[in-house]
Amino acid sequence: MNEYDGLAAWLRLTLIRGIGGETQRKLLAAFGSPAGVFAAGPVATRAVAASRADLLFETDNQEAIDNTLAWAEQPGNHILPLDHPDYPADLLQIADPPNLLYVKGDPRLLQRRALAVVGSRNATPQGVQTAEAFAKALAAQGLCIISGLALGIDAAAHRGALAANGATVAIIGTGADRIYPARNRELALAIAERGAIVSEFPLGTPVLAANFPRRNRIISGLAQGVLVVEAAPESGSLITARLAGEQGREVFAIPGSIHSPVARGCHQLIKQGAKLVETASDILEELGSPPLSATAPEVSRQGDFLRDAVNPENSPILEALGHDPCTLDELANRTGLGADQLLPELLDLELSGQIVSLAGNRYQRLA
Repeated sequence: MNEYDGLAAWLRLTLIRGIGGETQRKLLAAFGSPAGVFAAGPVATRAVAASRADLLFETDNQEAIDNTLAWAEQPGNHILPLDHPDYPADLLQIADPPNLLYVKGDPRLLQRRALAVVGSRNATPQGVQTAEAFAKALAAQGLCIISGLALGIDAAAHRGALAANGATVAIIGTGADRIYPARNRELALAIAERGAIVSEFPLGTPVLAANFPRRNRIISGLAQGVLVVEAAPESGSLITARLAGEQGREVFAIPGSIHSPVARGCHQLIKQGAKLVETASDILEELGSPPLSATAPEVSRQGDFLRDAVNPENSPILEALGHDPCTLDELANRTGLGADQLLPELLDLELSGQIVSLAGNRYQRLA
């Protein structure tokens, strides 16, 4: 059997609706290969998969198989079954490895030493900046940055890795021929060109809520550790962290303000034993990697990489603002200044990149 026929058999097995990954692996264990499954016939396969075995011989997915094989022939597109030499070894260690991976980009990156960076879609400006800076520093040290291409922390992590000319992999919850969310289209194209986009779902799979928790096990499974930057108490990021713990991966969390809803998930993880992270070196040391080189950007305490540009002693407004979101009225009470005095100063600080204005007439310091 040639490679083309072998891949067609894998697609014939995995594209059947109603036969999940666990049943597919039972069939593979019993008959050795997808081709062996179909050669065994209905009676033998029924002994393994019960009534669902009938779907193997009643389902006609030839059009989808042909379309998928044509997709795989396009430059940059790859399909990695469980038995493919480029299938990532780390995924073989998890309890429920995907039986087929669709890869757009460089599949060799899936073998790299990696860190997953995840967090809130509704991230704060400080959180976005922190995720991007950590990813940039760690990618500069050779770690592949893995995330989920979502808005907020995920997108920031991918951007940081690309900014360092490092490696990044996006694990998505749709078909590999789709981009979600649409706002990340340009980022997705850059990742496909310079990194890799990976999905276990067949081509054309639309946005389905149930698929995103499933893809989280791949995010954690491909990495040596998972860094959570911001997360609410009930969030997909905490699912990824839990899966990482179950898979024997390290879990890292960056603490935040006790008043911030997106910091509570991180604090919960730290209480449960996740490692509190203040610098990129904290992660490198825990993973057994060399410390940051002199040329790599270091990140400390959620924004100290801008410390040279900000001196609180020279800005009483920055000092009064602190590190939590603050309304104009609160800032006026802290400083004793009126709005007419504060607003021009706040505008200057915003234009210089030291603060950001938020909804509700609030302001937040970025360093």
